[in-house]
Amino acid sequence: MKRLLKARLAVPLATLPTALALLPQAALAHPGHGVATGAEAGFLHPLMGADHILAMVAVGLLAALRGGRALWALPLAFLALMSAGAGLGMAGIALPYAETGIALSIVVFGLAAIVGLRAPVALLAALVGVFAVFHGYAHGAETPETASGLSFGLGFLAATALLHAAGIGLGIGAARLGAGRTAPVLGAGVAAFGLAMLALPA
Repeated sequence: MKRLLKARLAVPLATLPTALALLPQAALAHPGHGVATGAEAGFLHPLMGADHILAMVAVGLLAALRGGRALWALPLAFLALMSAGAGLGMAGIALPYAETGIALSIVVFGLAAIVGLRAPVALLAALVGVFAVFHGYAHGAETPETASGLSFGLGFLAATALLHAAGIGLGIGAARLGAGRTAPVLGAGVAAFGLAMLALPA
């Protein structure tokens, strides 16, 4: 019975990155929101791009793999530095190679899941924090003119926290079922998606 549960869990989890990769290319371009008014638009923004979804879930997965203080330190580091990046975007301050940074974050987080990275929590927090700046910048730069910056920001922070929680649940669930190969397989799919993004023409 337990082996059957492992198999049923591993198959859908391993195919998640592939399913997201098949989303319309428009999802990666962060389309407009129409008449946006704030928190709702902000909440939806990270969910409209497979790149953001994968990166944020991967942060939660890494936190679960590392365990201990990483369970709160990695998500908090990502949220804090993402807020800083959003401030840059809302202020109109240019951040070169932002899309490249987002794609690289997916590759790095995926590779870290493959090898089961056991680096110090502070180093992992710094790693996810650096890449969070690029994700935050993309959100901030694309804040609709009709939306309040504060409410829009609170919206995408809430969505990001939920995606982190999903990744943590994913990692903890796989570990409890003993599906030790799930994280590496999922990480490989995430990293492959990031590499595909890097290969796409700008």
